Amino acid sequence: MPVNKVPTGTVLRLVLQTGVDASGNPVYRNKNLNNVRPDALDQDLFDVAQALAGLQEYTLNSVNRIDNARLVQA
Repeated sequence: MPVNKVPTGTVLRLVLQTGVDASGNPVYRNKNLNNVRPDALDQDLFDVAQALAGLQEYTLNSVNRIDNARLVQA
């Protein structure tokens, strides 16, 4: 039987560099924004992340989009 993918939500994750450890390696913290529309455009999410990064105390290292979906038999 065929399986369909049903989008259940998207998470926008900002990865912020909060400092360095004793060995000089970067330390990161994730800030997640849940309940993002699954049909949101990548460019729009990136623009929002850039705007939010300006409000953060720490430096933005990367922007991740995490799409969640449920698999159901058709």
